[in-house]
Amino acid sequence: MKADEVKKVGVIGCGIMGSGIVEVAAKAGIQVTYVEVDEEAKDGGWKRIESSMGKAVERGKLEDSTRNEALGLISGSVDVADIADVDLVIEAATEDLATKREVFMRVDELVRPEVVLATNTSSLPIAELASVTKRPDRVVGMHFFNPPPVMKLLEVIRALTTSDETLDFALRMGERMGKTTVVAKDRAGFIVNFLLVPYLNSAAHMLDEGFATREDIDTAIKLGLGHPMGPLTLADFIGLDTAVHVANVLYDEFKDPLYSPPTILKRMVAAGWLGRKSGRGFYDYDK
Repeated sequence: MKADEVKKVGVIGCGIMGSGIVEVAAKAGIQVTYVEVDEEAKDGGWKRIESSMGKAVERGKLEDSTRNEALGLISGSVDVADIADVDLVIEAATEDLATKREVFMRVDELVRPEVVLATNTSSLPIAELASVTKRPDRVVGMHFFNPPPVMKLLEVIRALTTSDETLDFALRMGERMGKTTVVAKDRAGFIVNFLLVPYLNSAAHMLDEGFATREDIDTAIKLGLGHPMGPLTLADFIGLDTAVHVANVLYDEFKDPLYSPPTILKRMVAAGWLGRKSGRGFYDYDK
């Protein structure tokens, strides 16, 4: 199947990333069914999608008619069997290898043999997911960035088993959904996180050692390098728990101290200071 022949996409998981992927696909005119673990999570996903599109309309980034058409293409379910007829699966479940392996085993049994199974993982090995399927040549990474409706980049990750046909399909699907695509090898962190994690870790070390204040670190990077936000603000936006998790995955693979999460990050996560989503991280958002 070619990318322009895809009529229906199944998305596993409708959290922050999954809901954004659903929105991107629907706005590209593709029917989407997303699957969540229970009714509460399913309804939460729908609210995120509605809210995101509503804000886009308010800001003049999306026509009201386009929003309504896109919403009409989306359906949610708590039964993974409801994606049995899709032309592409994009897994956006929690960033846990065991969970993702279980999802891939289940979906592999459900959908047609020719359907590509993609994962939105930001750091886990694609080969591990391909190995539990009967179609390792049709497993590929499609790593969207947060928030998917806004961020233009899509990292396409090729496992050792990914065929040329599947790689080309993923690249064309990314373009169809309005993304600029880049290709990376199947190694922890791919392109962006491989470079990002040492940067965030260094900023956390700098703050912890009293080298500079959080405001001065962020201001220096924003004005000195032209970044839209500084590293500590960015870490809060990503989620400090996510930053620690990705750093651990990279350290486990490369054993380079650059990737080892700083003690301050681990302690903040233990205290529940996860960044914006918890109200407190390097900055206090409750105020």
